[in-house]
Amino acid sequence: MAQLSSVYRRLEEGSKRLTPQRELIIKLFLERPGQHLSAEEVHQLVKNEFRDIGMATVYRTLEMLTQLDVLQQIHFNDGRARYEINLETTNVHRHHHMVCLRCGRVEEFQEDLLEQLEDRVLKDRGFRVVDHELKFYGTCRQCERKQGGRS
Repeated sequence: MAQLSSVYRRLEEGSKRLTPQRELIIKLFLERPGQHLSAEEVHQLVKNEFRDIGMATVYRTLEMLTQLDVLQQIHFNDGRARYEINLETTNVHRHHHMVCLRCGRVEEFQEDLLEQLEDRVLKDRGFRVVDHELKFYGTCRQCERKQGGRS
């Protein structure tokens, strides 16, 4: 798996060992692209294979993988940090998120509509934007249907 070798290379460059627990956590994220897992969810998934793994180990691993830019930490205002795999190695914009305030579903939004605004910020303020993060908060299609709202 080419993506896995890229992640292993980042670990090597960061002088980090690849333990079986770390490898499993990395594979969990690679197998679930587009999912935004909390530390608690990762812990539950990893416990299936490593019964004795503690939350502290999961937290340390997630933090280390975030520092190595293998994972991206995201907050959706639900009181928990969530993580997703970051396979981008170039300076490109990341995707955006739509967060349902009723059911908590998080969907990714790939279209970048802020390029004109970035150009204006550069022209008017002399500030070159290299990345941004955008989150839309609202109600997903399924929740709107359940409530009899429009969609």
